[in-house]
Amino acid sequence: MQKQNTKINSNILEGKKHIHFIGIGGSGMYPLAQILHSKGYYLTGSDNNETETLDAVRKMGIPVFMGQRAENIEGADLIVHTAAIMSDNPELIASYQSGVPVLERSELLGIVTEWYNNAICISGTHGKTTTSSMLTQIFIEEGVDLSCVIGGKLPSIGGSGKAGSSDIMVCEACEFVDTFLKLSPDVAVILNVDADHLDYFGTLDNIKKSFHKFASKASKALIINGDDKNTLDSIKGIEKEIITFGFDRKNDYSAEIKEIKGLETAFDLYFKGKKECTLSIHVPGIHNVLNALAAIAAARYSGISYDGIALGLQTFRGAIRRFQKIDEVKGITVVDDYAHHPAEIEVTLTAAKALGFNNVWAVFQPFTYSRTSMLLDDFVKALKIADHTVLTDIMGSREKNTEGIYSKDLGEKIPNCIWFDSPEEVQDAQTAEQKEKNFDQVVDYICKNAKSGDLVITLGCGDVYKAAKKLVHKLKNIDCKN
Repeated sequence: MQKQNTKINSNILEGKKHIHFIGIGGSGMYPLAQILHSKGYYLTGSDNNETETLDAVRKMGIPVFMGQRAENIEGADLIVHTAAIMSDNPELIASYQSGVPVLERSELLGIVTEWYNNAICISGTHGKTTTSSMLTQIFIEEGVDLSCVIGGKLPSIGGSGKAGSSDIMVCEACEFVDTFLKLSPDVAVILNVDADHLDYFGTLDNIKKSFHKFASKASKALIINGDDKNTLDSIKGIEKEIITFGFDRKNDYSAEIKEIKGLETAFDLYFKGKKECTLSIHVPGIHNVLNALAAIAAARYSGISYDGIALGLQTFRGAIRRFQKIDEVKGITVVDDYAHHPAEIEVTLTAAKALGFNNVWAVFQPFTYSRTSMLLDDFVKALKIADHTVLTDIMGSREKNTEGIYSKDLGEKIPNCIWFDSPEEVQDAQTAEQKEKNFDQVVDYICKNAKSGDLVITLGCGDVYKAAKKLVHKLKNIDCKN
């Protein structure tokens, strides 16, 4: 079966020599810059903030302009921009006025996936980054020089992606605004399907329809969570090779938990009901065993040995912002996690509670007003798992607060929860000063009340990780009452 064509003309890069990236320091742009640079294209880029990623871009010999101005695009015969670039950005305006082809990052990613004969695209409402990172680590330990585009930073590759010489690519496939429908997967992996991004999809049924379209694009095989009803619903009627994973022994790949000790989980791996080996992962939670099963199934389909799989899982210690241990200070362990949907928060806090800490403190930054409003009761149920919950202000991101919802509306429903009131108009303004003040209030409260033997975990897809770092700094520099 041939890969289906994307809506974008896949030949658009033919004859192009100079490609300019607006927002080249973005985590999704950097891997694409690596891949195109390795293919011999001349690249330039621009960004607004100095980062470690920009340092890595410059080390590749790619010129970077600080600040986004119309003259930055001079000489380019193709221009790529991130979805975060606003329509009034002067560099983007100049790009459209230039007559030069302009692509959004996901469109370029879709074209790039067509270049590989074994593009493994990993989708799912939760767990994409962890699974993509696990699979990448497995390939690396097996000695495969793959290319990858990951949604988070993987320490072993020093960033969010790499350019390799093989025909294998691991690509995180995000469902938001149907981005994953621009990809051209050979193997499509579906970890789970849940009600998320309802501001775009509207209903769970619409989400299932999008995952059905994504699954239909796979040219070779589907690897799916056979325990997840929504996933099974999403692939109904699709006729191609289907490989299943889950805890139920009826799946092609299944697992039986043997031991959980701290952050390590050991499990027996079964293939078609027969025990193959015992493996261990070093990221906590039963959900990560499912992520490992998906990575194992994709690795085996690609011909990777069980020895390579075992070593990859053994050396994988998590992607950045996926149950990432920030530090342990004065007996208080501080962890940061990207979980932002109720289902993600539930499995993350359940895993945290099983680790044997005296108390688990959840510091949650709600993301977008629409999601907070639509999933309010689900957030309450998930956050009740923690012993204590501290809420920051809602991060509105791309939205205005037309819902009229605030953190107190969530906090009032959660036992042992605290939040810090500020005038509604101040919260709505989302200024950097207000956010810093809000984080400082959160950190001060935890520093005064958390005790040795406790775990503090910051949760959210925004910038709540800054609160984790602030907490560690303050714990180290003042005499907290713990």
